[in-house]
Amino acid sequence: MKEGEKLDKDHLIKTHKEPLLRSAGVFGPNASGKSNLIRALNYMRFMVLQSATGLQIGETTRVKRFVLNPAGKEEPAFFQIVFLDQEGVQYRYGFELDEERIHAEWLYRRRQREIRLFVRERQLFDISGSFRKGGRDLEHRTRENALFLSVLAQFNHPLATHLVQWFRTKLGVISGIDDEGYLPYTLNRVDDDSRFRKRIVELLRIADLGIQGIHIETLNLQDPTVPEGIRELLKHFAERDGQTLDEIQFKRAKLIHPVFQDGKRVGETSIDLDEESAGTQKFFAMLGPVLDSLEHGMVLAIDELDARLHPLLTRELIRLFNSPATNPHNAQLVFATHDVSLLGEGLLRRDQIWFTEKDRYGQTALYSLAEMRERKDASYLKNYLLGRYGAVPYIDGLRAFFEQEFLHDEKEEAQRAEAA
Repeated sequence: MKEGEKLDKDHLIKTHKEPLLRSAGVFGPNASGKSNLIRALNYMRFMVLQSATGLQIGETTRVKRFVLNPAGKEEPAFFQIVFLDQEGVQYRYGFELDEERIHAEWLYRRRQREIRLFVRERQLFDISGSFRKGGRDLEHRTRENALFLSVLAQFNHPLATHLVQWFRTKLGVISGIDDEGYLPYTLNRVDDDSRFRKRIVELLRIADLGIQGIHIETLNLQDPTVPEGIRELLKHFAERDGQTLDEIQFKRAKLIHPVFQDGKRVGETSIDLDEESAGTQKFFAMLGPVLDSLEHGMVLAIDELDARLHPLLTRELIRLFNSPATNPHNAQLVFATHDVSLLGEGLLRRDQIWFTEKDRYGQTALYSLAEMRERKDASYLKNYLLGRYGAVPYIDGLRAFFEQEFLHDEKEEAQRAEAA
């Protein structure tokens, strides 16, 4: 089978509707909007899961709107997602909001055709009869800053609970730079699940990091070896959740390395995870969410996937999702990256390659390579670096600036010497 045919076959997930992509990468210069795309997914997940219970009356919705255009502060922010649930039923859900209230909210379901389940305009609700079944006429219980879908789930509406569960268990969002948010999850999985620990150790070995095993230490919060910053953070969580300090435990990983002398292995030693390289720390922390996604068929969005990782390691992570053999449960990966080597031949289809580019007004355009007239056998990497697809930084003046500064300094120095 030719490489192009393999990409066409393997990188698609078959559904009874249109096929889906196993992964999609977003490329573009700094400040072009890549991270904002991932943050928008994370914020939408937060609102669905927390707006009914985590936000109090009158509390801000924590939305961040476009600040480079005054009109952006006057118009509500718009969020919408189309997804398939575990049964393969398609839903379209979205909302508009500002810092104070929900302006609009809607939910549609599509089997043979798309039907409306509910539409909300501020505090006015138009709900279909079928969606009311199992509900309790909860419109009057929905605050201005809470999503109706979240309120319905809070009161055990069957379909709403089902959809909110998708956001909770099937959509994950992490940062490739700040791994402290998901490192505790990976540590807990390693400590509690021997099969998971074996898989982690094997992946660390395959990644050529010189690691042969993992040992997890569980410490009391009062242990003097717990870093002060982590101690204060855990104290904050304890106070928030009404726990005592004795109930809070801190887990720390020690990675086991072989020790050699005169070319022979003479033993092993353990090194604290926080003493390992930054790349090893990130790779270890990320393996928890990655393996979870592959095991449970989740959608995982990662900002700055390539940060602190070798390009070959980043490619292998993407291949885990692209291959039906390693991704039998049809997980999907959405990632933002600066690693343009991923555009090299044989890794991504044209419709898996997306670009972000800002216009002169600071607004982001998101577009796919599939929208361009580009051959399948073209060198995407070469053409991107030549600027044929856009979404590259315009920095031609950087070197000229420093050359001009250097000449200016030399001229001033010569003038001072002449005056002296």
